[in-house]
Amino acid sequence: MDGKILARIGAIGFVTFAITATAIELSRKDEPTLYRSVAAATETGVDPLKTELRRCQQLGEAGTRDPACLQAWADNRDRFLKPSQALQPQPAPQAPGPQNPPAALDPAANETAPAIDLHTNEAR
Repeated sequence: MDGKILARIGAIGFVTFAITATAIELSRKDEPTLYRSVAAATETGVDPLKTELRRCQQLGEAGTRDPACLQAWADNRDRFLKPSQALQPQPAPQAPGPQNPPAALDPAANETAPAIDLHTNEAR
């Protein structure tokens, strides 16, 4: 067989397959979904922020101009990104200087903590 004939037969087979697959897909009927959303299934209480966020999601692009949606998005960001009171940064220790000498150089610090001999475990 000639190469052109094989190429034509392959092209005809491909086109036939594509038309058949398209016809089958178009003749299908939409089946109702048999499952519910996980979020809807686990939702026990009604969270007003969550309800507002869903409403804004359904608005689509119009939600970017809605003041209530802008506030809801800001509240949602704050809920996840704002540090909690327990995670507030601790004040940095002060650097040693004339007012705050390091503990190794401070004679008062050495007087309050007795030295312990590591070999005998006795205070010196």
